[in-house]
Amino acid sequence: MEKTTMSVQELSAQMGISLPKAYELVKEPGFPIIKVGARILIPVEAFREWLIRNSIKE
Repeated sequence: MEKTTMSVQELSAQMGISLPKAYELVKEPGFPIIKVGARILIPVEAFREWLIRNSIKE
């Protein structure tokens, strides 16, 4: 079964960005997150959609 959410640490690794940058990104308005207590989770499918919407198309 494929994971439906990822942690901020996993987001950092997947995008190839630093952990502090990943935390900045999840605080951006419109970035898809789910808060479970103090934990921040990113829905994988919503992240993929966000990535496509926010890609620069030339």
